[in-house]
Amino acid sequence: MSRRGSATAGVDGLLLVDKPAGMSSHDVVARVRRLYGQKRTGHAGTLDPSAVGVLLLCLGRATRLLEYLVGHDKAYTGEIVLGVETDSYDADGEVLETCDAAALTADRVAEAMTAFVGDIQQVPPAISAKKIDGQPAYRLARRGLIPDLPAVPVRVDAFALLGFQPGTTAVAEVAVSCGSGTYIRSLAHDLGDALGVGAHLRGLVRTRVHTFDRDQCVPLDTLAELDSEARLALLRPLRECLGGLPTVVLPEPLWPLLRDGKLLPTVAPRGPVALLSAEGEVLAIADAQDDGVHPHKVLL
Repeated sequence: MSRRGSATAGVDGLLLVDKPAGMSSHDVVARVRRLYGQKRTGHAGTLDPSAVGVLLLCLGRATRLLEYLVGHDKAYTGEIVLGVETDSYDADGEVLETCDAAALTADRVAEAMTAFVGDIQQVPPAISAKKIDGQPAYRLARRGLIPDLPAVPVRVDAFALLGFQPGTTAVAEVAVSCGSGTYIRSLAHDLGDALGVGAHLRGLVRTRVHTFDRDQCVPLDTLAELDSEARLALLRPLRECLGGLPTVVLPEPLWPLLRDGKLLPTVAPRGPVALLSAEGEVLAIADAQDDGVHPHKVLL
């Protein structure tokens, strides 16, 4: 519960949304802002407009903790269409080339997928939110300036074949577990290259972010149908935004020092730490050093 007397007092917390297809992550944020009447709303990890699934949103004071939700592992399912290459590496793009994929078998596809498991180098799609000199690559691509994106290191923990439909245009149903920053569209494109037929991704579903699964998320349309009390009940406490950051309970007599931003006695292991009340409320993010605890994000 917020300690400030604003019009949106109490509208603080983590919201797990099941993003629908056809909306950008920014569109979802704008909708949630209106539903909750909370301007301070942001998301942790963009999903492509055509993709569905887990989208983490922070409201109110929780927005100050967004950085601790970004960068966690994710899991997806989707379909890779083999034999059709698109400029965006997904079904929303323009077809660049087609190829007969009838010779492919499930065993051959599964074997090729093993090359993309582990620590790999991956080139992001040219039509993506990847920044180039401060501009998203898709904006350059829309102006006909196809960006030359360098390969970046990513981690793929699992790339599994769930099902296979053979044909001139073959379809591989896949599941992916990966580190942050991995483009599933690029995995699809690169698999098509490795098999010599080209490919693109369709039907992407983000099933997990960090410890949050899709079955914990509320569909956006359902959220819109709820009354304000029911919507507020869906907000998770700020401590669930910490993403594994170490926590320490700060005794209440030290709270005045925290409010004043003063050095606190050493009460924690060295390094970044979240300071909590005895009830589990997040009071601040701090840096514990030999000379004491330096608060740098006070939420009290």
